[in-house]
Amino acid sequence: MRRRTFISASIGALLAAGDAAPSGLRRYSGAALAFGTTIAVSVMHGDAQQAESAIADALRAAQQVDRLMSIYNPDSQVFQLNRDGFLAHPDARLLHVLAQARRLSQLSDGAFDVTVQPLWRAFHAAAERCALPTPRQSGRALALVGWRDLRIGGGRVAFLRPGMALTLNGLAQGYAADLALAALRARGIGHALLDTGEFIARGAGSAGRSWTLGVQDPRAPDALAAILPLRGGAMATSGDYASAFTADFVHHHIFDPALGDSPPELASVTVLAPNGLLADGLSTAFMAMGARRARALAARLPEVELMTIDKNGARWQSAGFPAPT
Repeated sequence: MRRRTFISASIGALLAAGDAAPSGLRRYSGAALAFGTTIAVSVMHGDAQQAESAIADALRAAQQVDRLMSIYNPDSQVFQLNRDGFLAHPDARLLHVLAQARRLSQLSDGAFDVTVQPLWRAFHAAAERCALPTPRQSGRALALVGWRDLRIGGGRVAFLRPGMALTLNGLAQGYAADLALAALRARGIGHALLDTGEFIARGAGSAGRSWTLGVQDPRAPDALAAILPLRGGAMATSGDYASAFTADFVHHHIFDPALGDSPPELASVTVLAPNGLLADGLSTAFMAMGARRARALAARLPEVELMTIDKNGARWQSAGFPAPT
């Protein structure tokens, strides 16, 4: 989780530069543990008690998504689905995320696929031995991947083949940001920045300026590739450096189902979208699709902007992407 920790720290430093608040509002912040990292909420508001209650509600909403969709927590519905091969009475929030996963699989021609978890398991197990999976091991894992073989209906979710498993790590954090923002809005908060590993903003930050976000340089852990203003909507970044299996970043946690391995072209993708769920999912999908296909799809999607950085450091951004400072 090094990327998310560094970006959060950078945001804190940037926001601290302007303490004056618009219209007499003050900044209030809170943090909690979820998704294996620290999540954070900052709001601008005039009433301390209301702000603190809203922050507590937002953090609780995000943590509930983590508990529901974690691949590690035995009490989560995703863990139970992976263990048993089926899940009765799925939570409505899980069904919503799975519906978005299916839509992204269709839009990306299968490049986005939540059932790549067997590939991750194979590479992770091999990495613990300082190796890569053998062709036979990766082939067996790839045979268990296929989003069309995840069936939803009749009050249950089920895999069609034994041994299949899914991960919602490319969706859950963005969705958690959406629900956390909804919790803030229910408390009357009009200005907020949420960091669940992906980011969502509403209104203005210090001194009435846009909230300021940093995008890590994929090859320099202590540097930013861009600093961007965000007054509304969500931002998500996926990169080959976030969880790499090899020191050269060739093999990492994002998989292209067509290859049975990591996509070879891009080092990082940053997406701006109307909501966190879409931004999070698209950042993973675009990494798997590669630059040409990602740019073509982004151009078809309303209110979606894209920045890519390839493994040689070349940067491209769509016409509406904010100019980095």
